Amino acid sequence: MISPEQFEKEIEIIIKNAIREDVGDGDHSSLACIPQSATGKAKLLVKDQGILAGVEFAIKVFEYVDPEMKLDILLKDGEPVKRGDIAFYVEGSSQSILKAERLVLNAMQRMSAIATKTSEFVEKLEGTKTKILDTRKTTPGIRALEKWAVKIGGGENHRFALYDMVMLKDNHIDFAGGITKAIEKTKAYLKDKGLDLKIIVEARDMDEIREILRSDGIYRILIDNFSFEDTRKAVELINGKCLTESSGGITLETARSYAECGVDFISSGALTHSVHNLDLSLKAV
Repeated sequence: MISPEQFEKEIEIIIKNAIREDVGDGDHSSLACIPQSATGKAKLLVKDQGILAGVEFAIKVFEYVDPEMKLDILLKDGEPVKRGDIAFYVEGSSQSILKAERLVLNAMQRMSAIATKTSEFVEKLEGTKTKILDTRKTTPGIRALEKWAVKIGGGENHRFALYDMVMLKDNHIDFAGGITKAIEKTKAYLKDKGLDLKIIVEARDMDEIREILRSDGIYRILIDNFSFEDTRKAVELINGKCLTESSGGITLETARSYAECGVDFISSGALTHSVHNLDLSLKAV
């Protein structure tokens, strides 16, 4: 995964670009009718049920927009919330509160939805050794926020992007001329470039798993679109020689069954691409 420093840089880029996109040359609605000297107070009101996420991000947004704003945090990231709860109060320039409002709400609603869905998967997997992973199926430009939300919900992050881990999937394998060739070429490339990256290889059937196992240095085998029975057989065949990951349309209804096959991880794009935003509002008080 990327370093904490890189992650913070991603968050800074998201905030800067989002304010550029939303505010442009000025929030003319506020500038037109609210004096620059006016101050106010607002509350983050929860109008839904789920897991709260994005409070720490909101703090960063308000700090970016106006370092003079003061926040009173009542609920933290990862806490369960219900309709009527107040996550925090923000106080300061009325214009600054309104300038930050939409970014804070958009991010927190999305992050809370992702954290909520992730927590549901975590609950389903309780009592097994299996951990839930996100994927790269994220909203372009805000991946760092969505992966942050997965962590808040109790899940684990997969690779952040194409540059921090090698993942040889079906197209890589086919374009390279087969599994063994893809692995050999990858190892040679990493050595030549002086890169220390983990290698994950996707398997489409048992024969491909057997071929992968003939190569050393594989971090994880991706057991993709296998039935429960074949997943159990695959885990037995791999027998701890490397980590295992199940993927391919796994839902809340099927996750437990895959976990009981003995896989180390389940990855689900649904954590980030199929969620319904939690209803939150920022209301003047």
